[in-house]
Amino acid sequence: MFTKILIANRGEIAVRIIRACKEMGISTVAVYSEADRDALHVNLADESYCIGPAMLKDSYLNMTALIDVAVGCGCQAVHPGYGMLSENPKFAKLCEECNLKFIGPDWRIIEKMGNKDEARKTMRAAGVPIVPGIDSIESIEQAAKAAEKIGYPVIVKAASGGGGKGIRIVNKPEELENAVKTAQAEARSSFGNAALYMEKYLTQVKHVEMQVLADENGGIITLGERDCSLQRKNQKLVEESPCVVMPESVRKKMREVTVKAVKAVGYTNAGTIEYLLDKKNSFYFMEMNTRLQVEHSVTEYVSNIDIVKWQIRIAAGMSLVYKQTDVRLHGCAIECRINSEDYKNNFRPSCGKVTLLHIPGGPWVRFDTAIYQDYTIPPYYDSLLGKLVVCARDRNEAIRKMQAALCELVIEGVNTNAELAEALITDEKFISGKYYTDTIEKEMKAAERGEGALFGSGD
Repeated sequence: MFTKILIANRGEIAVRIIRACKEMGISTVAVYSEADRDALHVNLADESYCIGPAMLKDSYLNMTALIDVAVGCGCQAVHPGYGMLSENPKFAKLCEECNLKFIGPDWRIIEKMGNKDEARKTMRAAGVPIVPGIDSIESIEQAAKAAEKIGYPVIVKAASGGGGKGIRIVNKPEELENAVKTAQAEARSSFGNAALYMEKYLTQVKHVEMQVLADENGGIITLGERDCSLQRKNQKLVEESPCVVMPESVRKKMREVTVKAVKAVGYTNAGTIEYLLDKKNSFYFMEMNTRLQVEHSVTEYVSNIDIVKWQIRIAAGMSLVYKQTDVRLHGCAIECRINSEDYKNNFRPSCGKVTLLHIPGGPWVRFDTAIYQDYTIPPYYDSLLGKLVVCARDRNEAIRKMQAALCELVIEGVNTNAELAEALITDEKFISGKYYTDTIEKEMKAAERGEGALFGSGD
């Protein structure tokens, strides 16, 4: 087992990894930007080092600085968390070259699955259902012919990256050229790669993902699915496990397909395969996240398996102690992402000092966060303040538990979306399970037309 690990991240995920390491008796090394000097992860780690100014490119994305700290401190491994460099094959390769174990899959797998075009081809060859489309857009003329054949609406997507960047929905032919050009520009700016591919745009679909753990000795287990369909601009707001509308026969098939996909790419460590599930319960491969997910906490509750600890154990060469038949999923878990933003004012980011903080408690309630009272939220990073997660025997109880937890959560000094989260999880669409990836966008457009308030959140 490792004795010292560098955490190449910040915020709540850095805190989460440090806690797992402490419980495992592993020393931790934190890195921080000048803006994060007073951050919680800096104080919790055994050692902490400043690696640059506030901007991400000068600090948390500075591969050389990260490697220098890891090697200089005698670390054996690097945990990238999520976001940042977690799906960057160059960083994973650099770790390998410097005799540091990258806690995640091999860099070659990250590279292969990070390219959406290559991922689609790989999944198709493995017999995984794929959304109809073309693997690459070579020209506007080629894209136009393909779109006519596929049938509008279509969606163009960046071949690299994620996070909702480089994506455009095209409803009619006259929109195609502008969509391709703007998606290319955004992809080039965000990922350094302007390559795009095209798929049929499926409406009234759910975003369902299957969590997997795979060791380096051939062991593979799935830990159930998460419904992540409540999204705004491709950013998840609420996640739950299990998916309430998925029949058991479809769940079983999705597990089998996921294992087949994992074996096909030789995947190891924690990963997630994301699918689109339509109203007829057909599902299609969307992408593979070769890292820890933000919403891993939901799966940990229903499976009673610590995913972060198993990431570390697998990276250290340990085999899974579970077989698939050992995995018993219990109850229902729901997660609400609490962001520092003014959702009533076009979701404007909110920064400043947390003047009052009260975190809800009780059985099976957790708030994964890096904020504390009197902490000043810097303006340079993403808006996630924390993840409020609950678990209960059944879904109705979980919804009530989440509602109570949201009512108890107090964060003063900055604006948050907690009130919106409560409206979302008590809305009839969520309660019935009949919500889709476009539900929030449709509600917002209806509110703009004066046809109703966004889940009761309007003035």
